[in-house]
Amino acid sequence: MAKDDSRRPLASRDSGWARVIARRLSEAAITPNQISLASMVMAAAAGGSFWLAGSAQPGWRAALLLAAAVFCQLRLLCNLFDGMVAIEGGKQAPDGPFWNEFPDRVADILILIGIGYGVAMPALGWSAAGMAVLTAYTRELGRTCTQVVDYAGPMAKQHRMAVVTAAALLSLLEPLWLGAGEILTAALWLVAVGAAGTSLRRGVNIVRRMRAG
Repeated sequence: MAKDDSRRPLASRDSGWARVIARRLSEAAITPNQISLASMVMAAAAGGSFWLAGSAQPGWRAALLLAAAVFCQLRLLCNLFDGMVAIEGGKQAPDGPFWNEFPDRVADILILIGIGYGVAMPALGWSAAGMAVLTAYTRELGRTCTQVVDYAGPMAKQHRMAVVTAAALLSLLEPLWLGAGEILTAALWLVAVGAAGTSLRRGVNIVRRMRAG
């Protein structure tokens, strides 16, 4: 390969603030694996907030939705800094690849299922979670079959979290014109259908590359 495509391309990785934080984390007694584990904690907090928001009174519901949005973004920050501390900070561990991937899948499941139960549509939450995991599977299948890592969207991890975070924030104003939970339900459908399309697109790319030799 002409370039290292084993890491998801992120503009934020090259930003000054990210480099400063990553450097300080690297200098501290913090390992990349610990940051990866923290991403699951953030996701659990986000999923739990979404779940509890479904039956909370208006004031508490707003606070829980805001917390869910914050925890979703903290999950993404953990995903950013575990790789930066490992690679740029020189703290790679033999089991790093496992902890780089496994917590991500758990995090997707916790958040999306939490939304599903929060809007009283658990089956939709599980479906969205399943499709999210499938996008990662097809990405890794592509790595195995073609030595190319395909991060194509339209519903890759950062896109899923953007949709979920935006839906949480928009839901703060939802009582003004919609019934509670409608925006989050629409977000789950968007993630489920979009992730299914992403998996199909990646699968087609895998077959095309294999046939091209």
